[in-house]
Amino acid sequence: MPLLRHITGLVGRALMLMTILVLAPHTAHARDDRYASIVVDADNGNVLYAVNPDRRSYPASLTKVMTLYLLFDALEQGKLTLNSRMPVSAHATRQSPSKLNLKVGDRIDVEDAVLSLVTKSANDVAVVVAEAIGGSEDDFAEMMTRKARQLGMSSTTYRNASGLPDMGQISTPRDQATLARALVKHHGRYYHYFSTRQFNWQGQPISTHNRLMLRYQGADGIKTGYINASGFNLIASAKRDGKRIVGVVFGGNTAGWRDNNMAQILDKGFARLGRGTEMRSAAIEEEDRADLDKLIASAASEPTNKGSNTARASFKAPAADQDVGDADPDSWGIQVGAFGDYKTSHKAASTAAKKLGALVSVATVDVAKAKSGKQVVYRSRLTGFTEDQARAACKRLTKAKQACKVVQPTA
Repeated sequence: MPLLRHITGLVGRALMLMTILVLAPHTAHARDDRYASIVVDADNGNVLYAVNPDRRSYPASLTKVMTLYLLFDALEQGKLTLNSRMPVSAHATRQSPSKLNLKVGDRIDVEDAVLSLVTKSANDVAVVVAEAIGGSEDDFAEMMTRKARQLGMSSTTYRNASGLPDMGQISTPRDQATLARALVKHHGRYYHYFSTRQFNWQGQPISTHNRLMLRYQGADGIKTGYINASGFNLIASAKRDGKRIVGVVFGGNTAGWRDNNMAQILDKGFARLGRGTEMRSAAIEEEDRADLDKLIASAASEPTNKGSNTARASFKAPAADQDVGDADPDSWGIQVGAFGDYKTSHKAASTAAKKLGALVSVATVDVAKAKSGKQVVYRSRLTGFTEDQARAACKRLTKAKQACKVVQPTA
């Protein structure tokens, strides 16, 4: 059986690569073909907004929500503690970015694993967790699928723990909303980890990919995702006046578009929740389908109400030649220097941030450790900009006689 699963996985990955190559030239026009979303009342599951909620697609790094769900199960059952040290295998180190670049024989404790999954979306760590709980990633994926069925996720199948491309790994917005609700209900004591904005790993701060959480009123998690074949995905949860709703978006063309769209459909969900309107799911989907073109058009501009607090969308198509597993290729940055120690580098970035005023509200300090020959350097950066914002930031800093260069998403 393990050999058969391995062969099946290889075939699935090959088919996925073929699919990506076919889809790549058309990503700029694929939004309507891939877009799907849902917003539900977290308490009872009532649908508050829906467009194609049962359209099946690739969950990408939303997969890690289920990986974490099973990890929280293991914590609740006493099989692991937050201080348990999990070994790193060769298979884990071979995962594609985004990752912590762990080495064979390293160990990572459970709490650091949780933090790296909810912020950096580290694919190597996802495999470490899978092997610690399931023995192998293949066996863990079967556990994930069984848990999905137990939770009522009838259209979801898992093939790996990270969300990296696999033709057989599929889900729907409705199923992902079911998972998010179950996580809050069954593992509420651990849910706070999804609101982590930054954590330190070996002296380096790692900031969350979930920038909507930093800007949307009441948002407190939970997970972003991206591969070429799926587009930009997001599960978001927000709480206002004691009421929690959960939104899921599949198939955004950019991270910025996805975030703006999520803010708008959450706004609509809260409005419907506030009115106490009870509508049949079919009626809601019919109404929201008719409204979709309007939402798509309005996501190109600044949000229409103060509750959204989102940044302006950037309408570039996602990179067509890379499956980065949630490295967020839509995010630009600026670099203001490179130094021999972390403290000096962080101070330089923080000083630059103060000079940017309101512009810095869309970015975070990001000290990047790198090697220049045999010397280790710490690059002072601010990341999370669109291209226009990054260029505007550098222009402002240059006028203030501050060195600055724009850092492209692939840099």
